[in-house]
Amino acid sequence: MCGCDDDCCGCISYRTRENIKYGCICFGIVAAIVLFAVLLAAYAFLRHITIIVEDASLTRFALLTSPTTALAYNLSLTLSVRNPNWAMTMKNTEPFEAAYKFDGQQFDRVLLADKGFKHSPGKTILYRLATSSESDYVSLGNAGVAEYKKENQTGVFELQVALTRKVSYTARYTKCKIEATCPLKLRIEQPGATTVVFEKVKCKLAKAEKNC
Repeated sequence: MCGCDDDCCGCISYRTRENIKYGCICFGIVAAIVLFAVLLAAYAFLRHITIIVEDASLTRFALLTSPTTALAYNLSLTLSVRNPNWAMTMKNTEPFEAAYKFDGQQFDRVLLADKGFKHSPGKTILYRLATSSESDYVSLGNAGVAEYKKENQTGVFELQVALTRKVSYTARYTKCKIEATCPLKLRIEQPGATTVVFEKVKCKLAKAEKNC
C-alpha cells in the first residue's frame, strides 16, 4: 500500500485525469451526434402541409346568360391549413390565393394571405371566407351551361376550390410552390330549412417539386 507521497499516487491521479479527459471527449462526441441528428430532423426533412375544408355553405348559385354568361353566388368556406414541421416557419413569397371553379372554369379568385405572411411551426390556421357576387363572368361554353342545368335540377352543385401559394422555409434555400384542389358538393341552403351537416374534405396536394 503506498502513501500520499509515493509515485503510485501520482500515477493514479494521472489516470484519473486521463479518464475524465476521455470521458469529456466521448460526451462531446455524443452531444455533437445528437445535435446533428436534431438539426437533420428539424431542417433536412420537409413535411407537407395539410389543408382541410372544415365547413362550406352555398346559399345562392344562379346562372346568368345576358348580356354574357355569368354566375351569381354566395359561398362561405372555412379552411384549416396546418404546418406540420416542428422547427420550420413557412413564409409566403407569393400571395396565398383560392380560385373558385365550376365545370373546370374559374369564376372568382380570393386572397387568403398576402406575400410575407408567416405560418409558425406546428400551427394550424383557420381561414374563414365569405364571398359573393351578383354577376361574375365565366366562360362556361355550351357544355358548361348544360352541366349547370343538369346539376340545378338535382340541387347539388359540384364546385372546386384550387389553392396556390409559394413559400420559403426556415434554413432552406429552395422556394416551394404549393398547389391543392378541394372538390365540393354543395346543396343550396334555403332560409329556414334544416341545416345539412357538412362532411369535411381533405384537399389533394399536387406533386411537389424537387427538394420540396
